[in-house]
Amino acid sequence: MKKHLLVTVPFFFLDVLKSSLNGAQHFEPFLIGTKNRPVSSKIHHYFSEEWVHLFTDGVVARAFGNATKVEWFVIEMEIGSWDSLIIWADRVSNVEAGLAKARAAIREAIRTKSYTSDREETFVPRGSVYRNPYGFHQSHIEMVKRFKIWTYKEGERPLVHNGPMKNIYAIEGQFIAEIESRKSPFKAQDPNEAHVLFLPVSVGHIVKYIYMPITTYDRDRLVRIFTDYIKVVSHKYPFWNRTNGADHFMLSCHDWAPDISMKDPQLYKNLIKVLCNANSSEGFHPNRDVALPEIKVPPQGFSGERRFIQPPENRTILAFFAGGGHGNIRKILLHHWKDKDEEVQVHKYLPDGQDYNELMGKSKYCLCPSGFEVASPRVVESFYAGCVPVIISDSYVLPFSDVLDWREFSVKIAPEKMTEIKRILKGIPEKEYRKMQKRVVKLRRHFELNRPARPFDILHMVLHSIWLRRLNTILL
Repeated sequence: MKKHLLVTVPFFFLDVLKSSLNGAQHFEPFLIGTKNRPVSSKIHHYFSEEWVHLFTDGVVARAFGNATKVEWFVIEMEIGSWDSLIIWADRVSNVEAGLAKARAAIREAIRTKSYTSDREETFVPRGSVYRNPYGFHQSHIEMVKRFKIWTYKEGERPLVHNGPMKNIYAIEGQFIAEIESRKSPFKAQDPNEAHVLFLPVSVGHIVKYIYMPITTYDRDRLVRIFTDYIKVVSHKYPFWNRTNGADHFMLSCHDWAPDISMKDPQLYKNLIKVLCNANSSEGFHPNRDVALPEIKVPPQGFSGERRFIQPPENRTILAFFAGGGHGNIRKILLHHWKDKDEEVQVHKYLPDGQDYNELMGKSKYCLCPSGFEVASPRVVESFYAGCVPVIISDSYVLPFSDVLDWREFSVKIAPEKMTEIKRILKGIPEKEYRKMQKRVVKLRRHFELNRPARPFDILHMVLHSIWLRRLNTILL
């Protein structure tokens, strides 16, 4: 005979839990009702050996007619691993309750086209550049108010808790340093209050300290270091095993980062991967993973003088690119355009006396072709120079696409049409170009690197992308 336990849980628990078929063995009926009058229902829940997964939202609401006014339910569940389940249910109820309130606030902001905040908002996103400015704004408010990240303490520098702070992989080290700062408002003091847990392993530093100078491109050591770290924390703590990594994330800007899962894809299938190399044809899943902007931080750091924003009337170059022939797309671009046209200026090496940033500032469009991998630091550089980015890539998931509508401020040219760059760009009416250029200048704040991070800057936008993945994932 099966043993059962009656568990009383808040109503929001039903509203926020989603059914999962993983490991489901059979159907079991459950009892559901108010505190004073339990009602038998034929609604079913999925059953596995350890976890109970419930149908939610419309199903429960239709069953009760006006279920939103019921504050408590009694649920009859078969006894499984109860010590583990009750602890986990407590954590889920607290964390998921906050997320449910956040979702409700976002829906209300979209409905009323307004926002609700406990503090003065210094920036209010509006305009066609945002897919839903009201939802984005309220979501950012909720993130700042609620979002907590626990960083695992295991591991030693420089491979863990550290990362590149300069040059093209800089976003990796900058993010790790920001999120591990004692002053970070997103830092969880207790893993049980965290919405997500961070694996602070630096792929950039693994390559630098383990592989350099490069004698082999075999990823075996990289994979082993990362996998060993997961095994250490999953054996020491219960968090990874409870969700199979679904509320965990890693972050890297190195080209090799997607390869960490090559030997054991099952282990990594739920992990949120925050990657510059956001290639949808190579295992990057936009609904789960996050596209990380590639930002090149000069050795001396940024200065105001290096950001050349010229008004449209002073931009005498139609399109500009300067860079090496890394990858097939760039090789084709250089083959067709290198040093051949005054309006479409494409260079492998700049002539003496010319400044890269100044030339970008004089250009209407900045060409952003993929290199060996899909991402390019020129995308972020375009915003700094007030230059409309021209994306030349296959399968590149652009950063912050959840909230930004890239069609409003960038141009996409398929690699096979690179010979037509001049015709395509000249075919864009001047009025439309000026609208896009104005939007690029407006959006620059979202690609600015600040330490400490500021609302709506590049680090906040990365955090918001992670927040959205967690907000859209309901765990039990």
